[in-house]
Amino acid sequence: MGPGPSDIHPRVLEALAKGTVGHLDPYYLQIMDGLQNMLRDLFRTKNPMTFAVSATGSAGMEATVVNLIEPGDAMVVCVNGVFGARMADVAARAGAEVTKIQRPWGEVFSPSDLKDVLAKAKPKVVGIVMAETSTGAWQPLEEISSLVHDAGALLLVDAVTSLGGVPVEVDAWNIDAIYSGSQKCLSCPPGLAPVSFSPRAVNVVMNRSRKVQSWYLDITMLAAYWGSDRVYHHTAPINMSYALYEALRLIHEEGLEVCFSRHRSNHLALKAGLAALGIKYAAAEGYQLPMLNAVQIPPGIDDVAMRKALLERFGIEIGGGLGDYKGKVWRIGLMGHASRARNVLVFLAALELLLAEQGYTFDRGASIAAANQVYENLAGKGKV
Repeated sequence: MGPGPSDIHPRVLEALAKGTVGHLDPYYLQIMDGLQNMLRDLFRTKNPMTFAVSATGSAGMEATVVNLIEPGDAMVVCVNGVFGARMADVAARAGAEVTKIQRPWGEVFSPSDLKDVLAKAKPKVVGIVMAETSTGAWQPLEEISSLVHDAGALLLVDAVTSLGGVPVEVDAWNIDAIYSGSQKCLSCPPGLAPVSFSPRAVNVVMNRSRKVQSWYLDITMLAAYWGSDRVYHHTAPINMSYALYEALRLIHEEGLEVCFSRHRSNHLALKAGLAALGIKYAAAEGYQLPMLNAVQIPPGIDDVAMRKALLERFGIEIGGGLGDYKGKVWRIGLMGHASRARNVLVFLAALELLLAEQGYTFDRGASIAAANQVYENLAGKGKV
């Protein structure tokens, strides 16, 4: 129940153990086709250039940046947490002239935050994090996307934590490049990074004045491997592809809307339980992620001791704070296969016991009752 990697479904683990074939084997090429089709459905896009980078989510970030950016290009990056700052770092290393727009941790960006900066910087690319894993903040994108495109820029989105947990509408929101990771709401081991490039973004890459600085992440070559020609580029992680294929099958079998509703229901139950204990969220109301619950540590509670006890005594992992939030928040994940009512209720019971042991005052059993009331209300509306 941390910020990732999440619990893995038994079917995904079973898929990992299947026999390895060659990276140009006809069976594996079918797996690649299936992966692309299911990723397009999940990203809600028709982009031909949609595939899984053979590396973790951070490589997805780097792949999108280094393909779109040439040295000297202007890039605006929205920074309100660790991963916005990481994107700015990656862009600077790629030679971009980076302008950072900053908001306090836990807050999100509005179009007014970008308007003047876009007019002044005239960027080629604008990067923003949809689901900031360090703060639990959920960034709205539609209005910002319109503003970015009115300014003549490409929109690059970090969807590492959001994909598979909330709707991600690549085509409807006019997103030019987007990346995610296999280990969050997809409930697959870390090691693959789903990405998608719009035709407009692909055109930019294909008309660069110089080669992409990374041979491994160059989509002008990856396009030939993932496209119909199947030209050898690298030895793909065969068994990880099996795993992601099965993970995507599970999501589509459940149904996207049902999957998103499940994440929301468990988030609401957890939130009600934590509220009964006087524990507040770090992100503002209305902008809180359902799959990554960043909450303020109650006064007087030992952060490290609590997380250690949860892990050692109950087998429950939650994350500590990063950067500005170090020692100030807990990051409780309800991602993919981990987003279950059982996990919510067991976690709240364990948390109550450990809080009581540290002398924290609250009504015993209140969190369980509050969470169960949410589940009961949602069941009455046919939502769980």
